[in-house]
Amino acid sequence: MVIRLAYCDNNLVKEAPTSSIPVILGIDDLRPLPRATRIARTSREGIQLLEEHRDSFIDELWLDHDLGGDDTIMPVVTLMEEAAFNGQPFQIGAVFVHSANPIGAATVVRSLARWSYRVQRATA
Repeated sequence: MVIRLAYCDNNLVKEAPTSSIPVILGIDDLRPLPRATRIARTSREGIQLLEEHRDSFIDELWLDHDLGGDDTIMPVVTLMEEAAFNGQPFQIGAVFVHSANPIGAATVVRSLARWSYRVQRATA
């Protein structure tokens, strides 16, 4: 909870407390991800979602490897790698990879860990 201070006619006034709602993003074609505040269903939507949060802190990012058809999470991973390479990584508390594809999930974990993102395998 945050209590903001403001000045009104040069008198200090406490504004109403605000609660900090965690930003939990998910990129998954099928799972509902009930804790997520926003969900993208394709890699294209996932890139757009991350770009919308470029300048803010993301508490959790949930990634599925296989996104239906030929689509995978790898374009999103590439975006995150390029951002880190350019010295401007996305500010993410934790990345969770919850894919049923063990090889794809391992690739995502390895790729993001290389760029110092806090990433781990998980179940959604």
